[in-house]
Amino acid sequence: MNNRDILIALHHMPGVGSRTIDLVFQHVSDFTEIRTRDLPHLTIPGLTPARASALSKGWAGLSAASFEMREQAYREKGIGCITRWDEEYPEMLRELPDAPWVLYTRGDVSLLKRHCIAMVGTRTPTAYGRAAAEGLSEGLSGAGLCVVSGMARGIDACAHIGALKEQGGTIAVLGCAIDEVYPPENKALYHRIADHALLLSEYPVGTKSHPGLFPQRNRIIAGLSLGVVVVEAALRSGSLITADQALEASRDVFAVPGPISSPKSQGTLSLLKQGAKLVSSAQDIVEEYTDRISFPSSAYIIGTGKALPELTPDEKRICDLLLDHPMNVDELLAGSGFTFGHLHSVLINLLMMRRIAELPGAVYTVP
Repeated sequence: MNNRDILIALHHMPGVGSRTIDLVFQHVSDFTEIRTRDLPHLTIPGLTPARASALSKGWAGLSAASFEMREQAYREKGIGCITRWDEEYPEMLRELPDAPWVLYTRGDVSLLKRHCIAMVGTRTPTAYGRAAAEGLSEGLSGAGLCVVSGMARGIDACAHIGALKEQGGTIAVLGCAIDEVYPPENKALYHRIADHALLLSEYPVGTKSHPGLFPQRNRIIAGLSLGVVVVEAALRSGSLITADQALEASRDVFAVPGPISSPKSQGTLSLLKQGAKLVSSAQDIVEEYTDRISFPSSAYIIGTGKALPELTPDEKRICDLLLDHPMNVDELLAGSGFTFGHLHSVLINLLMMRRIAELPGAVYTVP
């Protein structure tokens, strides 16, 4: 067994986590040395007796035959293992101080080499939030960016669904073992991503799920990505934790605005106050990276050459009002008879579809 094999074996041992592997690797630069050491008496600063015992027990039950049996079982399930030492390991993720030692995969691992944008948000989105997430994700994927999310219910699922419509693809970072479907209602999406995109987890087969695992995957979502887009999030939201981790990793943070009266928009509005970039279209994100990434033509990015979606009666009403001349919000409120919250939602939808444009001073016009 070589160093890579031993690392994967260590990663599967009960009671041996990333912290233990960190400590062992700091002390034993060549894992094959472990085979000749008296593990119960292995003196490593920071390695508790309990961790040393778990390491010793795990090593005692390891053999080349057992390792190969597990590898064969993984192959039969279409599960791959990527270690920090492998070429396939994402370079941006490697930059994290707590980067996973091993990643487990199902699907197209070539997506790990693409430029990625993460998208996160509430698990209970409004219709506006669902439309925003799916539309933005489709646009980003159409521009060739891979959309990363956590396959949770709500905004995450919408992000994956939108991205699968175009060629950029999507990566679902799981907060559970690679072979586990959670939440259960995303079973069809899980298999669709496995077949056409990529499932990713730092947890091997057999890991028992518990709530503490899920927040850990947020750092991977942020670490894989150039930036994180937050779509609908309350003030106390796990999505904001992902945004914080993105900032810690020197990644960009984008936010989709929402009605000021909506509790589900308070988190994104807070991010905007703190300097996150306001997003109303995929182009708003793409333009941040044109100096680093070669994108398709702007026409493809903006509309992908497809027929424009049919407008709702309320959207058509606003466009008709703007045909004569540009109007501000007060004028649109008076002309449409809409409430402020509904008008704001309609304007955002039209901006995302690029059917209207916003001028300085919150004045709107038809391009």
